[in-house]
Amino acid sequence: MASTSAEIIAFLLTISGWVLVSSTLPTDYWKVSTIDGTVITTATFWANLWKTCVTDSTGVSNCKDFPSMLALDGYIQACRGLMISAVCLGFFGAVFGLIGMKCTKVGGSDQTKAKIACLAGLIFILSGLCSMTSCSLYANRITSEFFDPSFVAQKYELGAALFIGWAGASLCIIGGSIFCFSIAETSNTPRRGYAYNGAASVMSSRTKVHNSVPDKTPPKHFDKNAYV
Repeated sequence: MASTSAEIIAFLLTISGWVLVSSTLPTDYWKVSTIDGTVITTATFWANLWKTCVTDSTGVSNCKDFPSMLALDGYIQACRGLMISAVCLGFFGAVFGLIGMKCTKVGGSDQTKAKIACLAGLIFILSGLCSMTSCSLYANRITSEFFDPSFVAQKYELGAALFIGWAGASLCIIGGSIFCFSIAETSNTPRRGYAYNGAASVMSSRTKVHNSVPDKTPPKHFDKNAYV
């Protein structure tokens, strides 16, 4: 029962993490920068993995898509590949997680379902690591440019999408680890032992039959001389 509850908790954590990771991919604010006037913010610059935009004080946004994938910086291409891999791995992990859970009716025996659940946990851990690496790589580029005194272009700060990606990656890794530990709990579950009492029952039945048969041996008669 405890293993089933742990698997349900792990599934909810991993699905929540996968949803957060999937929502991070198209989110706008991966990095953000503002230009403040004397009273209000005059413009907000922001960018993600697909485009860079500027929003003025009236709320009107002007965006420019990245022209070519081959002309992009290497870290943006790496972040795109890692995030897409994280989303795809999370989908397959959810499928294997449903099959491997004990509360479902598919997957075969308990040992087979435990192995499938462990596989789902490994996939979710890999998905979380991909998302964590992507967000960390993007954040490292932002911070290195921000604290570089020789960098004269527009400097950005960490956007909300990075924190959502880190949170989703953490949930995937935690839930995947619980899935992997479920196979250890299944293997350590003691099996019921059945003692074979067939021989004892046969012997007892023979003893009962032997005792139930009357003794037909004729009684012995002794003469008087036998006592002398």
